[in-house]
Amino acid sequence: MMIYVAKVFVSAVLVVVISEVAKRSSMWGGILASLPVVSVLAIGWMYYETHDTAKVAAFTRSTLWYVLPSLIFFVSLPLLLQAGRAFGTSMGIALGVTGACYLILSFILNKAGVKL
Repeated sequence: MMIYVAKVFVSAVLVVVISEVAKRSSMWGGILASLPVVSVLAIGWMYYETHDTAKVAAFTRSTLWYVLPSLIFFVSLPLLLQAGRAFGTSMGIALGVTGACYLILSFILNKAGVKL
């Protein structure tokens, strides 16, 4: 049970730190947010709990593929906001487009025989 508490605490602290830094400097907040901190933490926790390098490798490979559609979010959200859309609307559209891109990529990978 303590490992779960530690995971939640560390994850929460990272989100708070990144959001606080971003309020002061969008550049530094962006740099911190763009680092693969969540992936590195997940990989570390996974290896710590399982010592299964095959699972770590599979997770890392899946993460590589699914980073691609997530980039659409970071393109569409600022474009929508700069076009004068409301924040909630922009966030909803950006998340919807990103979700659609995830589905499209999953379909393409499945058709290409890539197993994740």
